[in-house]
Amino acid sequence: MVASRIDGLAPGDFVFNTNGWAEMGLMGEGIARPGYMIPRKLDPAQGRISQAVGVLGMLGLTAYAGMILLGDPKPGETAVVSAASGGVGQIAGQLARLKGARVVGVAGKPEKCGYVVEALGFDACVSHLSPSFAADLKAACPAGVDVYFENVGGAVFDAVLPLFNEGARMTICGLIASYGDPEGADARAALMARGAATFQARHVTVRDLFVGDFVKDHHAEMLAFIGPRLASGDIRYREDIREGLETIPAAFAEMLKGGNFGKLLVRVGEDPTDGPH
Repeated sequence: MVASRIDGLAPGDFVFNTNGWAEMGLMGEGIARPGYMIPRKLDPAQGRISQAVGVLGMLGLTAYAGMILLGDPKPGETAVVSAASGGVGQIAGQLARLKGARVVGVAGKPEKCGYVVEALGFDACVSHLSPSFAADLKAACPAGVDVYFENVGGAVFDAVLPLFNEGARMTICGLIASYGDPEGADARAALMARGAATFQARHVTVRDLFVGDFVKDHHAEMLAFIGPRLASGDIRYREDIREGLETIPAAFAEMLKGGNFGKLLVRVGEDPTDGPH
C-alpha cells in the first residue's frame, strides 16, 4: 500500500506535483519545489483533474500572464497568436478575444485552422505550411499587429515582424521552431537581433514570459477569470490525451513537431473526473 504522511492529505485525494516522468515521486516538507513545483491538493469540483496541468494550472496562467498582464490587448486592436491550436495558444487567443481584440491565429494543418476559427472564435487563422504564408498573414492583419504572443519563432516571427504597429507589445512564451538547434545556440538572441531595427523604430515592447514569476500574485486571479468562463463555455479548451507511461517519449517528440491537436497529455491511471474533452 502507498500512503501519504503529509498533513492535510487523505487517501483518495488528488495532488498536483511536478516530479518528471515517473510512476512515483517524492514530495513534501524539506523538498525544494519553487513556484509550480510546490505540491497542492486539487479540487475536482473546479474541473477535470487533468485541467490542473492545463487550463486551470500552469498553462492557463501562462496564457493569462502573457496575454492579459503583459500583452494588454485593447478593444479594436489586432492580436496574433502563434501555435494557436496548442495548449497555451488556444487560451491566449480566447483571452484576447474576450478583451475585445481582433484575434488572428497561426497554426498548421487545415483542420487546426478550422478549429481555431470555428470552435475558439478567432477572427482568422493562417497556416504556416502555406507557401504564401507571409502574404496570407499580412492579408489577415490589414490594420497591422498590436499584440503578438510568440510560441514559435523562426519563419512565423519573420512574417509578423514587418506588421508591428507603433507601440506594439510582444510576449516571448516559447521558440519551438528553434528547440532542435545546435547546442549552445541562442534562439532568443538571434530573434532579438533580427527584430532590433523594427523594435526600435516602432517602439515595440518585448517581454520574456516565465510563468513562475506570476504564481504567487496571480494564480488565484487567473482562476477567478478563466474558471467561470470555462464552466460557461465562453472559453473552450481541447486536450489530446495519450494512454500509458510508455508513450511519453513518442508523445513528447510528436508535440515538438506539431503533431498534437490541443494540450498534449499522457494518462497513466484512471481519471474518475473524466468527461468530454
